[in-house]
Amino acid sequence: MSSLPRRVKSEAKAHTSEDDELPSFLNSSSESEEEEEEWEPKSKISKRRQLPKKNEAKTKKAAAPRSAVARKRVKKVAIKEEMDVSLPVAPEEDNRMQLLKPKGEDVGTKPKTLNQKPQVPKTMEINSFQGKNVKSLESDEKPSTSVPVIGNQVKHEKSEEDFASGEPPFKKIKLTTSPEGKPVKNLGGNKVKEEFEMNWDIVQALSEITNVEPWVCANLICLFQEENTIPFIARYRKELINNLEADALREVQQALEELRTVAKKTHTVIQKLKKEGKLSGCLLTALLNCRTLEELDHVSAPYKTGSKGTKAQRAKQLGLEPAALSLLQNPMELNLFSYIKPNTKGLSTIQEVEAGVQHILADIFAKDKDTLDFIRKLCQQRYICLQSTLAKVSSKSGNEKDIDKFQLYHEFSCSIKNIQHHQILAINRGENLKILTVKVNIPDGVKNEFCWWCVNERWRPKQFLKPEFMRILRNSVEDAYKRLIYPLLCREFRSKLTSDAEKESVMMFGRNLRQLLLTSPVRGRTLMGVDPGYKHGCKLAIISPTSQILHTDVVYLHSGQGFHEAEKIKRLLLQHNCNTVVIGNGTACRETEAYFADLIMKKYFAPLDVVYCIVSEAGASIYSVSPEASKEMPDLDPNLRSAVSIARRVQDPLAELVKIEPKHIGVGMYQHDVSQTLLKATLDSVVEECVSFVGVDINICSEILLRHIAGLNANRAKNIIEWREKNGPFINREQLKEVKGLGPKSFQQCAGFIRFNQEYIKTFCSNKKTELGSHALLTKAGAQGKKKSKPTPCALQQPNPLDQTCIHPESYNIAMRFLSLIGGNSNDIGKPDMQQKVNAVIQKEGLEGTAKRLNTTVHTLQLIIDGLTQPEGFDIRTDFDKPDFKRSIVCFEDLSVGAVLTGKVENATPFGVFVDIGVGKAGLIPVRNITEAKLSKVKKRRSLGLGPGERVEVKVLNVDIPRLRITLDLIRVL
Repeated sequence: MSSLPRRVKSEAKAHTSEDDELPSFLNSSSESEEEEEEWEPKSKISKRRQLPKKNEAKTKKAAAPRSAVARKRVKKVAIKEEMDVSLPVAPEEDNRMQLLKPKGEDVGTKPKTLNQKPQVPKTMEINSFQGKNVKSLESDEKPSTSVPVIGNQVKHEKSEEDFASGEPPFKKIKLTTSPEGKPVKNLGGNKVKEEFEMNWDIVQALSEITNVEPWVCANLICLFQEENTIPFIARYRKELINNLEADALREVQQALEELRTVAKKTHTVIQKLKKEGKLSGCLLTALLNCRTLEELDHVSAPYKTGSKGTKAQRAKQLGLEPAALSLLQNPMELNLFSYIKPNTKGLSTIQEVEAGVQHILADIFAKDKDTLDFIRKLCQQRYICLQSTLAKVSSKSGNEKDIDKFQLYHEFSCSIKNIQHHQILAINRGENLKILTVKVNIPDGVKNEFCWWCVNERWRPKQFLKPEFMRILRNSVEDAYKRLIYPLLCREFRSKLTSDAEKESVMMFGRNLRQLLLTSPVRGRTLMGVDPGYKHGCKLAIISPTSQILHTDVVYLHSGQGFHEAEKIKRLLLQHNCNTVVIGNGTACRETEAYFADLIMKKYFAPLDVVYCIVSEAGASIYSVSPEASKEMPDLDPNLRSAVSIARRVQDPLAELVKIEPKHIGVGMYQHDVSQTLLKATLDSVVEECVSFVGVDINICSEILLRHIAGLNANRAKNIIEWREKNGPFINREQLKEVKGLGPKSFQQCAGFIRFNQEYIKTFCSNKKTELGSHALLTKAGAQGKKKSKPTPCALQQPNPLDQTCIHPESYNIAMRFLSLIGGNSNDIGKPDMQQKVNAVIQKEGLEGTAKRLNTTVHTLQLIIDGLTQPEGFDIRTDFDKPDFKRSIVCFEDLSVGAVLTGKVENATPFGVFVDIGVGKAGLIPVRNITEAKLSKVKKRRSLGLGPGERVEVKVLNVDIPRLRITLDLIRVL
């Protein structure tokens, strides 16, 4: 065991002795323990997801003792608040290249320094990075703010013997089939110092859970520790994460938080047991071996205060523990009759003494790691099934409708290896409603083999056993299995199945949400939004191509006034030259759609060629009464605000949907049954990812959209808007550093996702210069002798054409060198000529050769090429699907088996995909009908599946009119 990581401020303190090792990590606050009588499907898992942020911040400070040179450098670079730690294996620009060489030396000398401090044998370093990126973890500053300072510091470094013979660092990591390049050759040495030390290595444990290479896990732990956001890591640190996507990064982050939660809770339990004097060496080892909360609960359960104690504890209090140990180690000298005390309850007869010994032995067997490992391995090889039956109580008194919902699970049995995630969540919901009774069925063969192994191998006595002692041993093993081990296994299986199902449900929600947010915007159209209704009428809102509200109204289409209202609608459409109607899919949607389809078929709106589309209105009513909506549309009735929201969802889905809490968008599965903490964290992360990857124009975007950019929050977004209102538009990315609360770290995270419209800025600057010139002539005489006024930002700042691209400011140096290499000009960014010049150089030297020539990584170069060649105003959403515009309607009764239709995916679940085929009820494509051959080859897919918004061609397989169910087969993706 190593002691807790020392804080930087207390590095100089003397290290603790061997005897003080235990107290050194027992310093976390105590936490209330929970009784573990029965497994409960959802209450347990929901509490383990995230560590409090303050603890993560503490972990961030826990760094290895630095050498004198390192401390000196940090002092000179006086950035106190947010030291930017970018962890580059391969530098992103030329200055970074200079930065990394001395760091190679620093790391080379670092072990010598550490050897002088024996109290920290495991340092906060990743040994697999030796020679490169460990030191950059600790003191690498962001080039845009601190390169000049560090550039001077480079001269103070002495030796270069440990640097890899002048080779550029990007060669040290291979991102091929064997990614373990030089920095990660020693996988066994991936050690990261954690705040709470355990007997297992967090890097290896994380790698096993997530199936991600250990060197990538080690990098990610450090990146997350330094508060890097997922969008930033996914786009600008690809070489460190082996090109993982955002979903995979989220999975690693969640697994890391769970492991840290286990470690934190373990140390809380240890601290508590130590105070109570119950902590023995064996118990400490057992606790530090725990990897899950279930294991921890199992080991610590007997020692929880407030309980009456286990049978084994009561037997130990009666003094029977020596007898139990003697039966295993020295049975020839054991005499149970000597323990009989007629007047003591529990020791009055030989039967009671035997029972006490049996309880102690059963407790020893059930807590033994080898025994538990054997039974778990045995269960993996056998058929273990989950069974659910209709509960007897519910069949008598339950709601008939609720009981019918779970008809599939009234007599259900399935192997735990094959059971689907949605089935687990359905069974758990039925059990919580007391409609179903659930049981894990472990075959008797497992018990028999386990008992034989225990008696004859693991717990075989060292000497010959008398028949009565052998009987006690066998009974102890059976008792351990039946009373302790079997319930533990059931809890573990149920908990693991539920945890996996919850994660999959949340990830599915996240994938659906991403697909919905990235729906391609419909630009340049005037739109009419319609929020359908019966009694209170249909609310109309006409919005301009720039999202301005042109007109709002209410029409009553379904109360006998349809023909009269048609005149009003036609007049509004002609007046505003609007030929696109957007109908919300709520109450009266079907009737409203039929109304418009009928008028369009009759060419009532001629000369306009009107089309309509149906859009989800989930969350629109919640948004319409929110403070954000009141601030945005103060003079508008809440009912009319929802019509505006419906129209804007087609015009710019991302900008409109971020105003609504993600869980109200309604593309999830069992979203109310899963951990709400995990759900919120994942969905917020997906929104941040989508907004960041699309990018925002800093000078026109709303505060709500801005707060979802990586590295920003509500306060920083508010400060940016206030700065913009006070000083006028931002001219370039560097100006963001002038905003209050936006430190170097925040700037590093958000800068690459913020865009600048160059035409607008150039026009603004030229106008400003004209004004300044005339103003200077008028005030030249009066200004003498007075204090000089502060020049306006535009007078000092110049637009940078690279600010309109996805290239990060830390790579501008490389981008400019690449432009000079290809003979290009920064004013030609996004033009066809640029593409031709880039292609010419890449075809000649190749991507890797060019990257080597520029001393950068292939990933960084590819990002620069993308940024330079993408046309101005490029939007990644153009690759995604647009809304499905229609002119006619199909009725449910018109459907026939074999009919081929086109539709749009509404929602995706693990068991299939729901498709809107325009009949008012979504059809289901079962997952077995979705094969790789039927999916589009052109479109990049994150997984084998379809997402909301995709257009598909389907064939009707079955129509169940009484139950309103349609089964479809996927023909192809359009």
